[in-house]
Amino acid sequence: MRLLVGLGNPGSRHERNRHNIGFMAVDAIVRRHSFPPWRDRFKGEITEGTLAGRKVLALKPMTYMNISGEAVLAVASYYKIPPQEIAVIHDELDLAPGKVRVKRGGGSAGHNGLRSIDARLGNDFWRVRLGIGHPGAKELVHAYVLQNFTAEELAWVGPLCDAVAEAAPLLVADDTNGFMNKVALILNPPAPKPPRDRPAGP
Repeated sequence: MRLLVGLGNPGSRHERNRHNIGFMAVDAIVRRHSFPPWRDRFKGEITEGTLAGRKVLALKPMTYMNISGEAVLAVASYYKIPPQEIAVIHDELDLAPGKVRVKRGGGSAGHNGLRSIDARLGNDFWRVRLGIGHPGAKELVHAYVLQNFTAEELAWVGPLCDAVAEAAPLLVADDTNGFMNKVALILNPPAPKPPRDRPAGP
């Protein structure tokens, strides 16, 4: 069994915050692959479906970002899911807007949700990093991540989340390079080849 975790803060006032792109992406996965409705359990919202022939739990912690690890630990302990079978989808300041990178392990880079999970499960889980860009100065970060995406940004946020949802079976199948390549290809399809000139007739 795999566990896909989307990070964010609960409540309607946070719904479109940059910090909530993890929630947005996991919501898109659940819609795209027809998971059942969310249920309130384990200090979060949870649902179960199938991707790439494997059972997959999707989780949105409702504990607020700073203690996301409580919900993740509760689910992982109950279902006996090891960290290497967990993928956490989160906002990433150090990636350009709309870029996606996946890695296993590493530090939290100041992300409070990751720090909370690291403290409870260790760091040997997968991180699906969704770029939101950086405001340019450290003192601006807190306000920046808790602000709503602008209308201009939402024009790429929706397609990005849909692309992550479309490619999610590759992530679950441990084809992380294939996952990243498919997301990039969906968002930036190759230009159509020009038609070949037909030879002139007799």
